[in-house]
Amino acid sequence: MEMILSSLAPHPRPKLKLETYVLDSKSASYVLTMAGYVYDDVVGKTIIDLGCGTGVLAIGAALIGAKFTVGVDIDRDSIQVAKENASQIGVDVNYIAGDIAAIHHSFDTALMNPPFGSWSRGADVNFLAKALDISTITYSLHKRSPGSRRFLTDKVSSLGGKVDRVFEVTMRLPKTYPFHQKKNYLVNADLYRIQRAEQNHSRT
Repeated sequence: MEMILSSLAPHPRPKLKLETYVLDSKSASYVLTMAGYVYDDVVGKTIIDLGCGTGVLAIGAALIGAKFTVGVDIDRDSIQVAKENASQIGVDVNYIAGDIAAIHHSFDTALMNPPFGSWSRGADVNFLAKALDISTITYSLHKRSPGSRRFLTDKVSSLGGKVDRVFEVTMRLPKTYPFHQKKNYLVNADLYRIQRAEQNHSRT
C-alpha cells in the first residue's frame, strides 16, 4: 500500500491559503490500516475523503475494498491530479470540485487530513463538523500541540460526536513553499477515530 501511494503525483502548484500539503504515503497507509484493518470501517463501506487533495486517502480506500468512494476538494487543480492518480492506479473514485459545505449525502466513513488551521483559523473544526454531519465514523488527522486533544475532544462532543481513540502519527511534510528551508519537516500529529452520536442525528 505504502509503495503504491508513494507513486502518486503531487500537487503541481500548492496553494498556501488552502494549506496545500502532500500527505506522505507512510502516514496515509497508517490511516488506512487503522480504518480498514484494525477497525472494519472501509471494506464494503461508502467512504468520503473531505479535502482530498491529490486523492491519497480516497485512492487507498478504493484499493482496499471500499464499496463507493468520493473525494471532495475546493481546489480544481487538486481534483485534476487526483483524477489522474486514480486512473493511473486503476481504481474508481468519484471526485467533486467544490466546497465541502455543499455535500449532504450520507456515508459510512469519512477519512480526512484537514487544514491544520494555521492560515485559516477554525478550518479544521469546519471539516470535523461536516464529517460528523454526513458520516457515522470519522478518521481525522490533526497537528498535535499542548491542549489540542482536550480542545478537539470537547469540540467533537459539542458537534454531536465522541472521540473513540487517538493514535500518534509523525507526518513527513516535504519542502512545499519558497519559505521552507529543509527538504522535509516532521510534524507530530494525532489520528482521531470519532463516532457520531446517532441519537442526535436522524438523517438517512
